[in-house]
Amino acid sequence: MKQLDWIILSITLLFIIFYGVYKTRGSQNVEEYLLDNKRTPWWLVGLSVMATQASAITFLSTPGQAYHDGMGFVQFYFGLPIAMVVISLVFIPIYHKVKVFTAYEYLEKRFDLKTRSLAALLFLIQRGLAAGITIYAPSIILSTLLGWNLTLLNILIGISVIFYTYIGGTKAVNVTQKQQMFVIMFGMFITFYLILHMLPNEMTISNALHIAGANDKMNIVDFSFDTETRYTFWSGITGGFFLMLAYFGTDQTQVGRYLSGKSDRESQMGLILNGFLKVPMQFFILLTGVMVFVFFQFNPVPLNFNSNNRALIENSNYKEDYNKLEGKLNALSEEKKEYNLLYIDHLNQNFDNPILRNKLKELAGKEKDLRDQAKELIEKVDPKAETNDKDYVFLHFILHYLPTGLIGLLLAVILSAAMSSSASELTALASTTSIDLYKRNLKTVKTEKHFVNATRFFILTWGIVAILFACVCTLFENLIQLVNILGSIFYGTVLGIFLVGFLIKYVKGKAIFWSAAISQISIFFIYFYFIHRHPSGQEKLGYLWLNFIGATLTIVLSSGFQFVLNKKRH
Repeated sequence: MKQLDWIILSITLLFIIFYGVYKTRGSQNVEEYLLDNKRTPWWLVGLSVMATQASAITFLSTPGQAYHDGMGFVQFYFGLPIAMVVISLVFIPIYHKVKVFTAYEYLEKRFDLKTRSLAALLFLIQRGLAAGITIYAPSIILSTLLGWNLTLLNILIGISVIFYTYIGGTKAVNVTQKQQMFVIMFGMFITFYLILHMLPNEMTISNALHIAGANDKMNIVDFSFDTETRYTFWSGITGGFFLMLAYFGTDQTQVGRYLSGKSDRESQMGLILNGFLKVPMQFFILLTGVMVFVFFQFNPVPLNFNSNNRALIENSNYKEDYNKLEGKLNALSEEKKEYNLLYIDHLNQNFDNPILRNKLKELAGKEKDLRDQAKELIEKVDPKAETNDKDYVFLHFILHYLPTGLIGLLLAVILSAAMSSSASELTALASTTSIDLYKRNLKTVKTEKHFVNATRFFILTWGIVAILFACVCTLFENLIQLVNILGSIFYGTVLGIFLVGFLIKYVKGKAIFWSAAISQISIFFIYFYFIHRHPSGQEKLGYLWLNFIGATLTIVLSSGFQFVLNKKRH
């Protein structure tokens, strides 16, 4: 990175932090600190909701996911627009009517304290871990850039997020997310344009998409009913719907965003805006990853995108073996380039040559074999080394191929997203701890200022917890999947509790509490035996189905338990 990149990166991040602190200093009561006195306009609600979900993981991992597995991941979001409509029509009016600071307050009004505490606890566990992952993601970037220790970077990034969240609360998150979303989308559009510009002159966008399609990267929709396939249309429209319904409807990181809206209508319009824009945004980010794949069909590609692994090999006895593999990959890259140019020439003559398509697939298979051999060598040097490099693909492209200045901007994009998402998470964790656990169980009357200070203390506490988890976090298959798997384990049960509260009026506190507890334990077992125990890609159940199973189990069990309890009373 050149000096100009560092200047752009530093100015962008410092402006966002200090602008948020300046605009939001001096909150005197809980409603102002947590809900911004319910003054947020609809368009800012929509941007805030989008920015909260669009963490660094989105812009770091999603392009790498598309590079390796294609566009199929977009099916994960198919249930989102439907979920936005349901939340706008059902959830928001109820939340505003009962005037809550957190989603879990409603559960005590509808059921009892123990149900409220259970849902709050499940949220705190899941989101507390996820907050650590969102801090860990940008640390990967700076570690690759600077060669600094990951633990040190986790601490530095965590402290910067804690700083402006501690000072300004929800309002600080809201006012800075405008700038963050502008930086994020501007940077991504410029990057997409430059990728297309750097492709061979004779290539059109149509040619690029054909090359991606020839390598199975453009399989957008899978209508199969195979529950073992991770992403299908049906898992997205059902499991994805339940996940989005739970995330946006019951997760305080999102509920806190739209509870700050000026009115029901402003909150609803903000969510509908998110529903309209989110799927196209994710499609665009995935397509950017696919275009990076096409770019590397004509340019040198490393055996492993994680530069730390290359450094590891350099100081080992396997250096020569690795160099031989690199030589083979370089020769293969030249062959791929030659056949891809030939394929383009045929496409420009309106002839999609099936023989060439098969040859491209054959060469892709050979490249995969070389990469697998490289991973084996890396693991021989260090069995604990992370050889999965999906999260490093986009970063490698940014650092090696983008012009000076834009590198700094793109890194600011990813770090801005990390700050935005982490700040929302810390605010939500602190508000849930302060309102649902601390304030609810406090026996003495305290001032508003006391609870503002208590919430700030919990922001600091959860920030430290997130930093600690980030320090022990290791790459799963890919960070964006890790976050979604973690959410799927917990969200179904919590969503089931809320759906029963909203829709099944005869179910009472005792029935829903024990049903939710049994449902959550069942999900742990299902995840362990059908997903966790099996190698990636060979799971017996796609993780998105956990959301549907958890919610359904909670609803069915609570209805049955309440029926039995009613029978006993009679």
